[in-house]
Amino acid sequence: MPLTPFHIAFPVDDLDAARSFYGTTLGCVEGRSSSQWIDFDLFGHQIVAHLKPGSSKDKAHHNPVDGHDVPVPHFGVVLPMETWENLAKRLRRAGVEFVIEPYIRFKGEVGEQATMFFLDPAGNALEFKAFADINQLFAK
Repeated sequence: MPLTPFHIAFPVDDLDAARSFYGTTLGCVEGRSSSQWIDFDLFGHQIVAHLKPGSSKDKAHHNPVDGHDVPVPHFGVVLPMETWENLAKRLRRAGVEFVIEPYIRFKGEVGEQATMFFLDPAGNALEFKAFADINQLFAK
């Protein structure tokens, strides 16, 4: 079955900050918008920032994975390795603070992957991954 775009809606407390972060920092093309939400194209997937005034940035939960505290919930995209590397460079140039710095997780094991975690201005956690072998995506 061919991969189809996913859709996710998530809360933000400032649409202008979301527009700058997703549009400028991440380079997502903006789609439709209103005074309450903004659609973005995140590597072919539809993400929608919905205004939720007073969204709390301090309710983070973490689970230990590979020696790191992984923020839950989080979302992101699995990218080709070169695209992932270019995004990591772009984020560093933009001064984005990483929750988990870009690194190779599960090195030498099934499911070895490049990963990085960071927060958007509203405190939503994002993870971007890449696999040297995309066939390892669902490997056990």
